[in-house]
Amino acid sequence: MIQEDTIDAQLLDFMLRAGSRWVLWLMLALSLAAVAVIAERVWFFVQERAPRDRLAAALRALERSGPAAALAKLAGAPSMEAAVARACLAHAADGIAAVTAHKTAAIEQERLRFERRIAFLGTLGNNAPFIGLFGTVLGIIRAFHDLAGSTVQGTQAVMAGIAEALVATGVGLLVALPAVATYNFFIRRVETSTAGAEALAHQILAYLHAPPKGA
Repeated sequence: MIQEDTIDAQLLDFMLRAGSRWVLWLMLALSLAAVAVIAERVWFFVQERAPRDRLAAALRALERSGPAAALAKLAGAPSMEAAVARACLAHAADGIAAVTAHKTAAIEQERLRFERRIAFLGTLGNNAPFIGLFGTVLGIIRAFHDLAGSTVQGTQAVMAGIAEALVATGVGLLVALPAVATYNFFIRRVETSTAGAEALAHQILAYLHAPPKGA
């Protein structure tokens, strides 16, 4: 019993010393990290916009001159669509099964590249409110501990401490909302690029399935 009381006292002392201030600093650090991730991913997606003109030119070259000409049109082109198309065209001579396998592998590799660091935003959006709530709980514990030994004149100061503790929950929500919004936007962008890459690969496969002209 004495040992349990000692542990409880040490835990209470830790909570009283910790307060909610460190949670606010933690939320600030996480929000700065989220801003850095968002900025980096926005720049990445701007750089990886699909070059529609070059993709269309590659398909025309595929129909007129064959896979080698189409592959030349896509040399150095950015975007998931272009990378998957290059993987398909580069192995066109290996047969339909090989092209399909390379298409699947290229899409998975590109998804990993496109989804890099996005999971951090999803995790932050899901957990920031709970971190803020934890800070609020710590602040309220400290406020009620102070209230137990305060005078009537000190009650207003304790209420101010509770109000300050609630700020942590508000900050947690403030950090979570943009993180969730940008996470959903980036995931939608990845899904759009994946669908575009699948459609382009199917067009290439349809050409390879077709019998040679004049046959």
